Amino acid sequence: MSISARNNMKRPALSARRWLGLGLALSTAILVTGCEVGPDFAPPVAPAATHYTSGEDPANTVAADGVTQHFSTAAAVPSDWWRLFNSPKLDAAVLQGLAGSPTIALAEANLRQARDSLRAGQGVFYPQIDGAAGASRQRPSHSASPANLSEGTYNLFTLSASVSYTLDIFGGEQRAVEVLEATANYQQNVARAASLTLISNIANAVIANAAYDAEIKATEEIIGFERQQVRLASAQSTAGTMPYADMLVLESQLEASEALLPPLRQKLVLGEDLLSVLMGRLPSEAQLPKIEFAELSLPRAMPLSIPSALVRQRPDILQAEASLHAASAGIGVATAAMLPNLSLTGAFGSSSTTGAGMFTPSSVLWSLGAGVVQPIFHGGTLWYQREAAKDAFDASAASYRQIVLVAFGQVADTLRALEHDAEALAAEDRAVRTASHALLLMQANYTAGLATYVSLLLADIQYHDARIAEIGARATRYQDSVALFAALGGGWWNDAGPPEPAKSPSIF
Repeated sequence: MSISARNNMKRPALSARRWLGLGLALSTAILVTGCEVGPDFAPPVAPAATHYTSGEDPANTVAADGVTQHFSTAAAVPSDWWRLFNSPKLDAAVLQGLAGSPTIALAEANLRQARDSLRAGQGVFYPQIDGAAGASRQRPSHSASPANLSEGTYNLFTLSASVSYTLDIFGGEQRAVEVLEATANYQQNVARAASLTLISNIANAVIANAAYDAEIKATEEIIGFERQQVRLASAQSTAGTMPYADMLVLESQLEASEALLPPLRQKLVLGEDLLSVLMGRLPSEAQLPKIEFAELSLPRAMPLSIPSALVRQRPDILQAEASLHAASAGIGVATAAMLPNLSLTGAFGSSSTTGAGMFTPSSVLWSLGAGVVQPIFHGGTLWYQREAAKDAFDASAASYRQIVLVAFGQVADTLRALEHDAEALAAEDRAVRTASHALLLMQANYTAGLATYVSLLLADIQYHDARIAEIGARATRYQDSVALFAALGGGWWNDAGPPEPAKSPSIF
């Protein structure tokens, strides 16, 4: 082979490099001057309210038992807020639920899927490189082959690599990845909401079950006392010292008290089954913690986030914000679909009828190309797809506002509920003390012969009824405390740092 022939062989390769350099320079210039169509998303401004309720938010609530709850905007919502009830058994139930709940596993799997989809979508910003190799044995058609083409059977070997790159001139691909990023943020807050809901439900179930158990024990005490009184009354009626009608009154009251037990026991069974499911266990196999109602303590220091911070804390609000972000980016995707789309392609390889010939200069083949697609007429489809994207954004904005209103309403309702819980518990505490004093006085009068069995029984029943009502009022105060922690967002940001600020979309 002469030197001149080798030079002639090199010219196409040199030309290819020039074309490739020109293509890269053109793509760089277009990317620099390109733009992202559609609105740039910014998180909605937080409400300017300074209070949750119509008046001043409560500073503290005091019950008659002396237990005071203090509310402070300076206090942080702890991420492990359930520990404020000072019950190791409740702590264990929560941790077991977080580890075993299918709901949590589902939310975490969806979050991983959304993040992997985001990483997959970001690949569009890199050149797409593919390699291909092939070997075939061919025989051309005798009738269709040109006269100068050999009509024999031959082998064909090919080896090539291709590169393609979509120039995102108007940011349509960037907006599509922005949708994926917003979807990942949405799923992240779905997972946070799932954890918060699970923890709140476990805490409420534990409180309710402990209260049911305490009510059952108090009712059983009443029934035990009433049975003793019925036995004594029956003996006295037989001896003629008590009217038979009085004995019937006592028996009727005993039967009424006994009728209270099955519904209470049914509530306890249902509560235990619910707790089993929340902890990720079958009701027949779960080993539930036995928590006495007296083991629970009311959280004293209650955090109260400032209203403007609530929108960065509540997972449901952050979910709505992520949906709004995705809808905003969707407008850009629909707008870019109406504009030109430019792509660059290149290929380099070799083709030969022999394996050894694939690596000779004469077998080299290459191509460079650029393509532009401009929608011209689609019957209004692209235009109305963009209008639909705008409508979806408006719907997401309305949904966001509604969720914020509901969230602020829940905090306000819970604060007022805790105030009223303290008032109700104070009244029940006074009722217990009054009924206890009345019972002691009636017992003294009965011992002195100044009161009947019926009077003593009624005093005892009033005392036990007051105790049961006090248990219910205390359980309600506990559960409304749980509701406040949940309404404020659960404190997840104090476990993983401050609430995540809105991030500018990134392609890498």
